[in-house]
Amino acid sequence: MKIGRMLCAAAFTLAVAGGALECQVQTIVPPVIAGAKPVTVDHIKVHGTSLEGNLEGDAVDRDVIVFLPPGYTKDKHRRYPVIYALHGYSIGAMQWTHEIRVPQTIEGAFAQGAKEMIVVLPDSKTIHNGSMYSSSVTTGDFENFIAHDLVAYIDAHYRTLPNPPSRGLVGHSMGGYGASRIGMKHSDVFGSLYIMSPCCMSARPAGPANVELEKKLESVKTAEDSAKLSFFERAQLATAAAWSPDPINPPLYLDLPTKDGVAQPDILAKWAANAPLDFIDQYIRNLRQYNGIAIDVGDQDSLRTDTAKLHDVLDRYGIPNTFEIYPGTHTSAVADRFQNHVMPFFSNHLCFQTSCH
Repeated sequence: MKIGRMLCAAAFTLAVAGGALECQVQTIVPPVIAGAKPVTVDHIKVHGTSLEGNLEGDAVDRDVIVFLPPGYTKDKHRRYPVIYALHGYSIGAMQWTHEIRVPQTIEGAFAQGAKEMIVVLPDSKTIHNGSMYSSSVTTGDFENFIAHDLVAYIDAHYRTLPNPPSRGLVGHSMGGYGASRIGMKHSDVFGSLYIMSPCCMSARPAGPANVELEKKLESVKTAEDSAKLSFFERAQLATAAAWSPDPINPPLYLDLPTKDGVAQPDILAKWAANAPLDFIDQYIRNLRQYNGIAIDVGDQDSLRTDTAKLHDVLDRYGIPNTFEIYPGTHTSAVADRFQNHVMPFFSNHLCFQTSCH
């Protein structure tokens, strides 16, 4: 098997969820499937009405990569289900294609029997490297950009089956958080969910004060200043921009969880309010509407405990779901999982008929 590159990124676990620092390791890539038919790749920009006026000045027109199945150009009347795949923190849509090794893994899945679908990878990178797929005046409303602006654009410009049973939502790490958050709130848009190694599921503890870090973050005034920070430091700013925005606190328009070395309970409460394990009970009715929910995580991933808790909550409410702890780290198997688990899951759970309800 081919081995991909290394990327230290799971520090986001530490930054947001209080987990142990770890690095992404080499990613195992499935072998190329002989005879796999090529997909068509479109690089487009989608205007985000939900992102207009964001205080960070993040791009409103977002890069999106669309993968059209082999049969798309042959049968001009056929319509297809759509999978929306959300990337993790610190990477954008293009780097996400390398992480999950698309289009190879999409083509491999089709060659091995998965039904043909459209796959959409939106870019949700921000000044501080990640939107958290949340709703904030500082970053813009990325939650509704995904659930409404993007879906509406894809339905208007491609031959989709424009109904919830024919739409799937999947994400990894920060994208897994996004799939959880958006999935719970927008069951009127999506019909099946696949949640991969989600970060940030639990409320962040106050932790020991770090005055030096606080001063360093407060010294950031521009995007260029943010770019000079470490992964962990930028993740703190990204989280604050998404979950504790402050429209009267320029230039970053956010509030940090500590001030003068003292934890700020009101800010930590805002962060806790964005933790899916804290708000999931409000959306049980929505979760019951899904045709399928799958969750997975590596046995060496520090996120496995909270991921298992998500599965336990669904089980407690009697909501059907599949849960797998597989051999691997936070990212070592994402390409294999995408080809051999994510794509087949949606092939089995999405509706491929025009009469879906």
